[in-house]
Amino acid sequence: MTDETLLELDGSAGGGQLLRTALALSMVSQTPFRMENIRGNRPTPGLKPQHLTGVRAAAELCDAEVEGAQPESEELTFRPGAPTGGRVEVEIGTAGSVLLLFDALLPVATELDRPLAVTATGGTDVKWSPTLAHYRGVKLPLARRAGLFATVEDARTGFYPAGGGEATLLLAPSELAPIEAADRGALEGVRISSKASADLADADVAGRQAERSADLLRANLPEEVPVTEQTASSVDTPSTGSAISVALDYAETTAGFDALGEQGKPAEAVGGEVAESAVTFHEGVGAVDAHTADQLVVLLALAGGRVAIPEVTPHVRTNADLVAEFGFPVEIEAGDSGEPAVLTAPRSE
Repeated sequence: MTDETLLELDGSAGGGQLLRTALALSMVSQTPFRMENIRGNRPTPGLKPQHLTGVRAAAELCDAEVEGAQPESEELTFRPGAPTGGRVEVEIGTAGSVLLLFDALLPVATELDRPLAVTATGGTDVKWSPTLAHYRGVKLPLARRAGLFATVEDARTGFYPAGGGEATLLLAPSELAPIEAADRGALEGVRISSKASADLADADVAGRQAERSADLLRANLPEEVPVTEQTASSVDTPSTGSAISVALDYAETTAGFDALGEQGKPAEAVGGEVAESAVTFHEGVGAVDAHTADQLVVLLALAGGRVAIPEVTPHVRTNADLVAEFGFPVEIEAGDSGEPAVLTAPRSE
């Protein structure tokens, strides 16, 4: 295959998400690409361990030819073969997010002819990525509504900086239906999932996070809305840490919000932070939260449909621009004052 057949991409407008999106669409559409200026707008550009792990996992499951997959490389060439099922095991080696890695592989389900299991070790609840509870309780249920057969099983939690978490993505051959999330409908329930490392058990960090969040949600959401699930657990993990996720279950969709514990930050402040995000969303517009909107762009591009979002973030815009380069247009309709923005895409053939 000659270089003239490569889709030329510029990665300078964003971070690792642009590379993950390119890998996903390359495997699904069998389009080879070259990306230059990878993470070009970051203080330390180029490929980091978590990005390299994603490239190698993608290459293994579609027998791709890869050039430039070295640490700090700012250019990558990826020529995919047909995706296959089976089992893939990868180790990020840091607290890099295993869930962001899974996001690059999720769309491959549309091209599989047999199930695929991908086990990854790294961070499960870390900054700049969804928590495990958010991914399992918000992103994947929305994807399953569109026909994607996907689930994540966790074996171990991994906080920053040691990571050491482990999870397995399970995919089955899937055919997507259009994603329709233009209206949220009535709020029907709230789910709260809180956890903390075992060394914080005596201080009841997980319980305090959950209780503070529940108190604020009950005080600020309609009184008839029940807290349908509230969990607080202690987990064995190499690093001290905590995480909490809140899911708002509407009649037509689900929105999710996360917060992570930090040294010196009271558990009540962490629980209050995530509750405030949830209440602000409920009082605003959009059918899904801003972070989930970004995660749905690729699936929307492949499936078609319509999604109402609170705002057009830079991540949403750069992701939409990139999927269009692969021939999957996603239109962005900026909302007027008090109205949500809307992402629309035609059904992919």
